[in-house]
Amino acid sequence: MIIRPDYIQAIKPFMDQPLVKILAGVRRCGKSTIFEMLVEELRSWGIPDECIIQKRYTEMDIPEDISAKAVYEELISRIQGKGRCYLLLDEIQEIKGWERCVNSLMEGQDVDIYVTGSNSKLMSSELSTYLTGRFVSIPVYTLSFKEYLTFKKEDSRSSKELLEEYIRFGGFPIIALGRYDEQNAYQIVNGIYHTVISRDIVKRHRINRQDLFDRIVKYLIENMGKTFSANSIAKFLKSEHRTVSVESIYNYIRWLEQAFIIYPCHRYDIQGKSILKTKEKYYLADVTLKYCLLGYNRKMLDGVLENIVFLEMKRRGYDVYIGKNGTKEIDFIGVRRNEKIYVQVCVQLPENSDRKVGNLMEIQDHYPKYVVTTNSMDVGIENGIRIVHLHDFLLSEIW
Repeated sequence: MIIRPDYIQAIKPFMDQPLVKILAGVRRCGKSTIFEMLVEELRSWGIPDECIIQKRYTEMDIPEDISAKAVYEELISRIQGKGRCYLLLDEIQEIKGWERCVNSLMEGQDVDIYVTGSNSKLMSSELSTYLTGRFVSIPVYTLSFKEYLTFKKEDSRSSKELLEEYIRFGGFPIIALGRYDEQNAYQIVNGIYHTVISRDIVKRHRINRQDLFDRIVKYLIENMGKTFSANSIAKFLKSEHRTVSVESIYNYIRWLEQAFIIYPCHRYDIQGKSILKTKEKYYLADVTLKYCLLGYNRKMLDGVLENIVFLEMKRRGYDVYIGKNGTKEIDFIGVRRNEKIYVQVCVQLPENSDRKVGNLMEIQDHYPKYVVTTNSMDVGIENGIRIVHLHDFLLSEIW
């Protein structure tokens, strides 16, 4: 088992508190492994194994028609007479009415509850109804570059060489742990993608026109990191002689978000200090979700680097926005409590334009401003703007 200590550190403040701890993220991002780490942590506290109760609720592990009441009764039978118990419930979202089950356990038993899931409906309004103020959500992402290096600690290559591999192979733990060539790696990710699409979205939401849904997903992935709207997608499909309502497109996008395939990035008006509701961008849970459908080529690199930086900012707890400063755009603004950071991303600084640096210079505040690049020759400081290599940006403890 490879340790991902950042997640245990994120969970620790809430352990043994009267809160349901929810770990949510895309399938195969490592949630079950975090549960294994949690078991080791509990054992180190002196908790006996009989008081650590793990249960998986994937389709293969449970009867199709099992009720929340049956789940509740089984868990009650396992904790009876043992004193305080720790319940680790994996993919419990598969059980209809699971919120009531967890609420009843919280109210009537001496338990500390942890749940994982790969659908953001875990944080649904129904959950809020039953567990008002009594749950905390801990998002789980695919591997950061720092974690990727830990997975590759036996590798003799330099971290700069491994960064190139990370850009090409992404952060799904199953890929990082193996020795796959590109084709096999993308084949594995393709399997993860199709599981999410067919089981978590098409089957769950009873999508009848899967060919149309697949085309919309492909359009979103092709346009990762670009602004577009449901209307623009509808017009594009019309040019291909396909008809779909704007409402259906909004539903498809929402379901992809709920399954953690994509993350929205809204625009933020720097001057008006407000979040704008139009022309957001979307980024993928892992860059390999793009390669597995479209293959890899260098023309994608600008968008891919943006995606990697966006995810790293999310991992570090920032709310991430696209910056709008008058007519100028900033790739990312990260907001975390009272902190703010501005980030531009490029493969290399263009020779005949100072747009990346110039757009940052026009922002009249004293928060850190970065240009992140993969060209070592560009690195330095220009008018207070820090130009840093992607490698150093991803590994820096403090920005």
